[in-house]
Amino acid sequence: MIVSMENTTTSAIDKKLNLLRDQHGVVTLGRVLTLVILAQAGHSEAALEAANFASHEHPCRILVHVAHSQAESTRLDAQLRMGGDAGASEVIVLHGYGELAEPTETLFSALLLPDAPIVAWWAHTVPPPSPHTSSIAGIAHRRITDSARSDDAFEALAELSGRYLPGDTDLAWTRVTNWRIQLAAVLDQAEPAPVREVVVEGCGRSPSVVLLGTWLGTRLDADVTLVNNPGPRRLDRVTLVRDDGEIVLERPGRSVAMLRQPGQPDQQIAMPVRDLNACIAEELRRLDPDEVYGEVVTTGLRDVRIAQIVDTTGELTPGAARFLAEHGGSLPDPQDPARTVPAAADPVPAGPETAEAAAAAPTVPTPGEERA
Repeated sequence: MIVSMENTTTSAIDKKLNLLRDQHGVVTLGRVLTLVILAQAGHSEAALEAANFASHEHPCRILVHVAHSQAESTRLDAQLRMGGDAGASEVIVLHGYGELAEPTETLFSALLLPDAPIVAWWAHTVPPPSPHTSSIAGIAHRRITDSARSDDAFEALAELSGRYLPGDTDLAWTRVTNWRIQLAAVLDQAEPAPVREVVVEGCGRSPSVVLLGTWLGTRLDADVTLVNNPGPRRLDRVTLVRDDGEIVLERPGRSVAMLRQPGQPDQQIAMPVRDLNACIAEELRRLDPDEVYGEVVTTGLRDVRIAQIVDTTGELTPGAARFLAEHGGSLPDPQDPARTVPAAADPVPAGPETAEAAAAAPTVPTPGEERA
């Protein structure tokens, strides 16, 4: 059931919800949280689909704020979805125009479930520069963002690191859960031996590559090399270099990974790409702070030893160059790939061909495009 309301107020929306429950027998028993989604006009349905999928595991009330032009006259339109159109939840979509294009705690307060945790999700943009000073972030128990929405993964992670508070999380981190599980299991079963180097290969614009490399490098006390491969935003391969040989976990497709270890036959492992539905469902399973992510995004990004970034695409971002310079890493010499040169904080401007290719390349992926 879908009910539309134009030029309305949150008080009128709440009264309409109560009336619909009385008329159609829809109840809110079992709702365990309120999920607030902050979306952009024209891009909210992908986030709603993921939230509805997650609601079968976590029944909740979903409040979606869709930001429209601030230049229009101030008004609030709403759409109420209940029953079969809302999964195991009830959905309230708020279309804000003018002054209401900016979401605030006041706008949502009348619609929040009483005595239930609040999760805020910035679905299509990295949160504004100071999300913890905003009223929405201030009332939320968990704050979900996605650094993959940024053009420069290193700059986005640096920004999130500087303002991290317990309760923050990043879908770029959630996407590497299966990789972390498999790698931890492999090291538990392998003969004890120090890891001298960690090599993580994937799209250089994917923050998942940086986060996984940081986690492995700091936990294993090893140097990290990041290899920027052409192609979609995803992880391709992780290599753990040890004295007894290399442990390689590689996923050439979307569902099956190949594990190669010294002295053992190659193994195929079911490791499908995690879509947006699975990532949101995982994030809603826990409302306590993700301490491992907190360590990775704060002290990890500061202390990790980045040996070099191997850039095979000519798309090294300014943030990557600064990250390398801060960690004393190096870049392969373009004239002689066998040797390296120190990273500069300000990279040399790209030539006409590189600039043209970068302009033609896609920038921020649509929700769900990022793969890990």
